[in-house]
Amino acid sequence: MKHYLAYASHDGQTLKIINKIAQVLEKSGEQAVFLPLDTGREDLPKDIDTAKIVFGAPIRYGLHLRPVRLFVKRNLVALNKAQTAFFSVNLTARKPEKSTAQTNPYLQKFLTKSGLKPKKAAVFAGALNYPEYKLWDRLMIQLIMKMTKGPTNTSLSVEFTNWKAVQQFAEELTYT
Repeated sequence: MKHYLAYASHDGQTLKIINKIAQVLEKSGEQAVFLPLDTGREDLPKDIDTAKIVFGAPIRYGLHLRPVRLFVKRNLVALNKAQTAFFSVNLTARKPEKSTAQTNPYLQKFLTKSGLKPKKAAVFAGALNYPEYKLWDRLMIQLIMKMTKGPTNTSLSVEFTNWKAVQQFAEELTYT
């Protein structure tokens, strides 16, 4: 089965997760085709009726990246008919009580607002890479982390992603 892996990535963590999903799919004998969403105006694959599509999008300042939002909006009817899966990458998911599709406010808000009805949904904690951020982003993320009782030391790089959960999500894609 062919799986289109559609994603937008800001700092690279969503791309790392997509790469892991592709590895798991290919190890299971599935085909993984990368579909980077740079603008949101990319065409929907012609064989969407016989393939599956997996979306990944990170949160930046409270919203999933614009290219994913636009792509979903432009193709909503076809996506809701197709075999779709969606995952959100956000630092809120570092907290156990907000680490599931049912309990993560960003994922729930996106699904409600967009009207997307994926067959499978997941949320993964991202990474915090203070040294790589521009000054404004570093200050804003540090403020958000302070308010949410997260790490605020700007010399830190912390990967919160639960790779076992990513592996399980990818494995489940081969059964649906």
